[in-house]
Amino acid sequence: MDWTTRGKTVFITGAARGLGAETARRVAARGANVALVGLEPEELARVAAQCGSNAAWFECDVTDTDALGRAVEGAVERFGGIDVVMANAGIAPGGMVRSTDPAAFERTIEINLLGVWRTVRSTLPHVIDRQGYVLVIASLAAAIHGPGMAAYSASKAGAEAFANSLRTEVKHLGVDVGVGYFHFIDTDMVRGGDEHPALGHFRSEAGWPVSRTYPLSKAGQAIADGIENRKRWVVVPSWARALLVLRTAIAPLLERQSATTAAEADALFMKDVEERGAEAASGPVGPGGHAARKAAPETPRGGETDAAAEAEREPAAS
Repeated sequence: MDWTTRGKTVFITGAARGLGAETARRVAARGANVALVGLEPEELARVAAQCGSNAAWFECDVTDTDALGRAVEGAVERFGGIDVVMANAGIAPGGMVRSTDPAAFERTIEINLLGVWRTVRSTLPHVIDRQGYVLVIASLAAAIHGPGMAAYSASKAGAEAFANSLRTEVKHLGVDVGVGYFHFIDTDMVRGGDEHPALGHFRSEAGWPVSRTYPLSKAGQAIADGIENRKRWVVVPSWARALLVLRTAIAPLLERQSATTAAEADALFMKDVEERGAEAASGPVGPGGHAARKAAPETPRGGETDAAAEAEREPAAS
């Protein structure tokens, strides 16, 4: 298919920072319109300014179906439709299953999996209308499951499975679906994880490839190219493709390797819980994670908000 992003409208959640912001800047430079969706108005406005005149931003929590609907309506009103949706909003907590804060675990599923579902469901009619492209941002954690990452891995594996099912459902409608798989990328989220007493120690002691961090520019370039080529997989680093193909075969080996560090990780997480409490120790890392926790501390369900709270969260747009 002869298809480019020039003149197309790309709707990106989690666009205030990290992969979302970098992708927005890159596709805008290629001539795309960008609709930026996220929780941090000042950061969204900053990224929109970097993208130029064909950018709009909408303050929106992906756990709120009504707010997402308003953001979609705003993007369609501004640009006439939506060609691409990048379901990217996500958080990353840490903690062993036996010691993690239940609210933090469930909040991760709410944002990383149900947020993807709500984003895609809200935008899909417009993407179908334009025979466009859906990119679900998962992670290598969808395929490689380590200790202390049960909530994150489960949410990303669910997002991957959701995208794979969606692909078969919409192919006959002219829509392509891709999944993004990334190792540790130099984002605020990853840096926040490295500052966590247990997560940071575990990664620094793990050695290559776990200790390696890849440039944000490399991931942004791969995503922009993936959107342009409507790819099934967007993978950074490239060697990780082998892990995806061989995931079942190498899982027992990885589990044996993880077993040697799981006891130490468990002790570190328990120590952190004792010192800071389960809520702080298990909370999402990085500025974006803090914004998500502040926006919805009680894990709202989509559309189920009272009138006062909804009035306070009216989406802003530029």
